[in-house]
Amino acid sequence: MRFQSHPYHLVTPSPWPFLISMAALSTALGATLYMHSYKDGLPILTLGLFHVVLIMGLWWRDVIREATFEGVHTRRVQKGLKLGFILFIISEVCFSSDFFGLFLLCISSCNCNRVSMASSVYRYIQSY
Repeated sequence: MRFQSHPYHLVTPSPWPFLISMAALSTALGATLYMHSYKDGLPILTLGLFHVVLIMGLWWRDVIREATFEGVHTRRVQKGLKLGFILFIISEVCFSSDFFGLFLLCISSCNCNRVSMASSVYRYIQSY
């Protein structure tokens, strides 16, 4: 284990964020091409998804190696990771409940056709 004069983990430069963004871009491009019936859409989509899964595995391999074998995740770092994950889950619950509530509002205040649903959403937003 290396000597650290502070309880935090300073991340070394990594190629994974750039590579995963390129894989996500090729996945989105492949999905768009596939949905518009281009002949090369499905292979690009499949290749993009394969690269996303591959890079996720390699990135998590590095994180696990840092945490277990290199010992750079101190107690404070572990606590920060857990808190960040909990806050992420809470934000997703709030985000989802907001959309679900808006959906219920639209269903209860219109005739359930698209024009009146859109207008009721517009009226709801304008009321603020």
